[in-house]
Amino acid sequence: MKTVFPLLLRTGAAALSGILIYASYAPLGWYCAAIIGVALLFLALAPATLIRELSSFALRNKQPLKKTKHKATTKKKTPISTLDLSGRTRFFLGFVHGMVLYLLLLPWIGELVGAFPYVALCVYLSLWSGLLGVCFSIISKKFVRGALVCFPFIYATIEWGRSTIPFGGFAWVRLAWGQVDSPLVYFAPWGGAPLVSFLTTGIAMLFLALCLSQFFRKVLISLIVFGLINVNAWLSGGSADQGHIKVAAVQGNVPQLGLEFNAQRRAVLRNHVVETEKITQPVDAVFWPENAADVNPFSDTQAGLMLGQALDRVQAPILLGTITEDASGLHNTMVVMDPRTGKGDEHNKKFLQPFGEYMPWRSFFRMFTPLVDLAGDFKPGNGTGTVAMHTAQSNQNITVGITTCYEVAFDQAGHSAINAGAQILTTPTNNATFGFSDMTYQQLAMSRMRAIELDRSVIVAATSGVSALIDPDGVVKQKTEIFTSDTLIDDMPLRSSVTFSARYGHFVEPILGCIGIVLLGISIFSQRVRK
Repeated sequence: MKTVFPLLLRTGAAALSGILIYASYAPLGWYCAAIIGVALLFLALAPATLIRELSSFALRNKQPLKKTKHKATTKKKTPISTLDLSGRTRFFLGFVHGMVLYLLLLPWIGELVGAFPYVALCVYLSLWSGLLGVCFSIISKKFVRGALVCFPFIYATIEWGRSTIPFGGFAWVRLAWGQVDSPLVYFAPWGGAPLVSFLTTGIAMLFLALCLSQFFRKVLISLIVFGLINVNAWLSGGSADQGHIKVAAVQGNVPQLGLEFNAQRRAVLRNHVVETEKITQPVDAVFWPENAADVNPFSDTQAGLMLGQALDRVQAPILLGTITEDASGLHNTMVVMDPRTGKGDEHNKKFLQPFGEYMPWRSFFRMFTPLVDLAGDFKPGNGTGTVAMHTAQSNQNITVGITTCYEVAFDQAGHSAINAGAQILTTPTNNATFGFSDMTYQQLAMSRMRAIELDRSVIVAATSGVSALIDPDGVVKQKTEIFTSDTLIDDMPLRSSVTFSARYGHFVEPILGCIGIVLLGISIFSQRVRK
């Protein structure tokens, strides 16, 4: 019982940390909850000696309890601290943390592919959280108090791995996405989401360090924290605007919820044509969502006539989502259609969703289930992620960067577009298959962070919502309601600056991750030498 109760207490702390971190993500957006959650996860994994130092008893006596020789003090142990943990136990605690977090965060996966793949994905992601526990176990044997310093680097290492492998990783669950309303988001132009995640864990460790510090150290750390929370005063504010264009983001809606809407693709196209025809004021460019024209207007005569009808009415170029095919196979394509010059540039989605838009190792997985053939067979594109559009009113050529739906979670997608000269960004998306889940709000938070990181306006056009117009400072100027037909029209700034993150951000996460690996290596080597 003496060992079971502390383990149960630690398990509860690990589970609660998952709940708190979930609360930081959209639509709740309680960003401070992530800092508390990370601190609680650390305490769930921390060595017993360190927790005793963090206890109120240790603070009152100004000495760590591990140095106290009186038997009476050993009875003062906090229950959570009475169990020194093995790597296996820490794996379990990390796994519990992950399962609670991801089961709450990702139920929209089940809307698309059912309960089993949803739970399987959560189990897989939780294995990374369990690995975090194992890595922390190794580190804490070498560094006790130093574990507070090491933990953010170990967390960065795990997030790097989870966001990279396999099949391109799953960057959707980065800790940073819950910090879009936090002052820490203003570090995004200097290191993107990886740096924001690292700083979030770092702030959590700073708060814990307050419990181990003498008065003057507490004052120093408090000043550091004060500076960080006021960082927007000296890090916010992007480059000067290079003009404005009036844009229209069209949300045509779908005829019904769920996967069945794909059987009514022509109705989806008609909805977007009708909504576009309602635009009565002159605009420079019109943005349609991903899959707005699933019936290919270049091969289907009726679809082509419907698109031409919209172009004739609005007299502005339309960037629309459709399905195209070439010698390599099917592509999820965004293509420019101009009322005067016809078909223009196109962007074939480069970062495809595994097990959805394509099936990795299809022949292998088919040996276990025929359901693999429900996945698509799209092929990735290889362009720069930009298209050229000639604006209808201001009569200028602009470069538009595109991150189609799932691509917005990947750093490389936005970085390559900016480095190719994108003056404005768009995230066309099709969220209809995910119903009324949190998915569309989570994606909108990512688009807001990309706006800040890359110093660009972002136009989010969604088939069924939420569509939005976002300023370069991440503020949503306008947005729609979910599952409605609507059009957003506003002036959006053009910019040409290239942020540090866009130019060098691809180095940030590997550097942080490699520091974590080096710390692990030092710990393992020192333990072997000691033996």
